Order: sequence, then structure tokens, then C-alpha cells
Amino acid sequence: MPQIPQTLHELTVGQLSARSGAAVSALHFYEAKGLISSRRTSGNQRRYSRDALRRVAFVRAAQRVGIPLATIREALAELPEERTPNREDWARLSAAWRSELDERIEQLGRLRDHLTDCIGCGCLSLENCVLSNPNDVSGQRISGSRLMPERPSAGRD
Repeated sequence: MPQIPQTLHELTVGQLSARSGAAVSALHFYEAKGLISSRRTSGNQRRYSRDALRRVAFVRAAQRVGIPLATIREALAELPEERTPNREDWARLSAAWRSELDERIEQLGRLRDHLTDCIGCGCLSLENCVLSNPNDVSGQRISGSRLMPERPSAGRD
């Protein structure tokens, strides 16, 4: 039985970019961060195995829901023999990430609510401003606005 040449199982960076929708620079970045890997030809050109398509899709989907690249890299590294993530892997990982995302959503909701209050005050220096002065910590040390650092007074003519 004839064997399929290795080159048919590999993609150039341009082909991977076109098929995945990720920019070439993003693919280089993903590779530098250990999210995907390639081999180099004798001419020092990158060649990606076809499973890199699924890994790139996995990375981009995780990024879209706000998962940091470091967390994605850790998840991919946990896969046996760094195999391509499958549907079961995504289900397991997304369930684990759900609580982290729920917590972030809750934090963003609180930030949004406080931001509205802050916009109402206008100056960001009130004692009760939870954004610039949570729990009036600054008021315990000094009075007045702490948003602008004091400049040393220059000699005046």
C-alpha cells in the first residue's frame, strides 16, 4: 500500500492562517507561548501538523470567552501526549472554567454599578468613592484628592 507523503499532512503558516482565520503573527505568538508547535524544514520554514487547526480553534474559542492564554496553555499541557483537544476535553475544561468566569462576571457587575455611582460624583475624590478610594483608606493618611501626584515645587522667578 502506498504511503501518503508527509507534506500532505502538514500545513505552512500561510495555509494554517487561511484555514484557521488566525493571523500569521497570532500563530507565531501562539507558538512562542507554547500553545501550538511546528517543525522546521531544511529551509527553516515552519510546518504545522494538521491537528494544529483544532488546537488553534480551541485556543481562539477559549480566548473569546475570556480565558487567559496561560490557563489555556496549562489545559493543553494536561492532555495526554499533547494530543489535540476533543469535544470531551472542551466539556471538561469549560466546566472547570465556568466558576472562574461566573466570578469575573460578578466582579464586572459590581464594577459597573460602582462606576455609575462614580460618574455621578464627578471628581473621583469623595470619601465614599469605591473606585479611587475603597473604604476611605487614603482619608486615613491624608486629606484632599490623591489622584494627581504632587509635583515638587520648582524655583520660581
